[in-house]
Amino acid sequence: MNTLLQDAQAAGASVGLTAERVTVHGGRPLKGRIELKGAKNLVTKAMVASLLGETPSELRSVPEISDVRVVKGLLEVHGVKVTSVGDDTLLLDPSAVESAHFEVIDAYAGSSRIPILFCGPLLHRLGEAFIPDLGGCRIGDRPIDFHLEGLRRFGAVVDKQPQGIRLTAPNGLKGAKIELPYPSVGATEQVLLTAVRAEGITELRGAAIEPEIMDLINILQKMGAIISVDTDRVIRIEGVDRLEGYSHTALFDRNEAASWASAALATEGDIFVGGARQAELGTFLNVYRKVGGAFDIHEDGIRFYHPGGKLKPAIIETDVHPGFMTDWQQPLVVALTKAEGVSIVHETVYEQRFGFTDALVDMGAQIQLHRECLGGAECRFGRRNFQHSAVIVGPTKLRAADVVVPDLRGGFSHFIAALSAEGTSTISNIGIIARGYENFIAKLDALGADFVIES
Repeated sequence: MNTLLQDAQAAGASVGLTAERVTVHGGRPLKGRIELKGAKNLVTKAMVASLLGETPSELRSVPEISDVRVVKGLLEVHGVKVTSVGDDTLLLDPSAVESAHFEVIDAYAGSSRIPILFCGPLLHRLGEAFIPDLGGCRIGDRPIDFHLEGLRRFGAVVDKQPQGIRLTAPNGLKGAKIELPYPSVGATEQVLLTAVRAEGITELRGAAIEPEIMDLINILQKMGAIISVDTDRVIRIEGVDRLEGYSHTALFDRNEAASWASAALATEGDIFVGGARQAELGTFLNVYRKVGGAFDIHEDGIRFYHPGGKLKPAIIETDVHPGFMTDWQQPLVVALTKAEGVSIVHETVYEQRFGFTDALVDMGAQIQLHRECLGGAECRFGRRNFQHSAVIVGPTKLRAADVVVPDLRGGFSHFIAALSAEGTSTISNIGIIARGYENFIAKLDALGADFVIES
């Protein structure tokens, strides 16, 4: 066990978690082409799904990001053989699944919240599962109560211990009727990964229906699952006795696509995002056009660019799919500081997602945060003490500053701000960005960004 623990700690040090600093010289438009791979929010869940199969799985278009390496390590300590084929394909063989010591799980997990999704598959395979304390980006309350309550409904016994949570299924897992108070993506994934092998029928109401959820359903159906999705956010799963491995190419990362699109707008650039598709970005494209951005749809991607002229203010309200994604608003806020007039962004998904704006204010942006629900209907945070609405007044010429990355999307937004600002900025703690953006430093270099990395 000590050897495994040492390996896990070494892996944690290699996934971009150590502090790094970049000096950015602003004022240069980003121009060129970058390529997308599979979505961070799908690939890691697809890797976990391989635990359910009796035969190996093949997953293609896997990005080289730290979250993938974390899940790879967690699978390997549970006995799954993970083999890389080429640049972006993983073979996952679960034939020798076994229990893992909590210290090793904790060491590999780091700040990732993925371990909670191992519970259902491991309960089916081993009759038990263990999860450590969970981390993730500090953007608001992301409780695992939905997950644990759902697992209890399936018949799991949850035992909270000092080191974490141990789950057992002494009588096996049975289908259940579950209704989510909010269409949580993580809780929906938990139900799907648990229900497909549970005895009987599971009915999930209030489910999330993001494209990544639908692609996970595609994978599970390939494995032999029986899943139907109704138009009223109801998913029904008929449990089966056996699932096989899958062969699948992951859906592109629409959040990364929107981030580069916003970067093109904020820096007055021109970026072709290879692999991006119109269908999954429709809501974003509408807002992008309203703000003054331009795009051309191609068979192999989408060109995003600033067409010249003035950007326009906008009123945006984030929401679950098919609404405007919460992950899209942070990079776009930087572009909105360049718009002529008053923009309002009402965040309804995560109550503390505007922490990244402090750095933008230090760079000269005029942004005020409010507790009220501005620009739309009252949301679940409206009667609570959270600053979840932002008023952005522009246009503003951002100036250079020293910035510490607070979270994944906020960190990328700070990069965009620094690239569009006058002068030289320093950005620290960039390892967080590597959680969800594959080779983002190399991509910035290919787009002509002017920066120097300091380790």
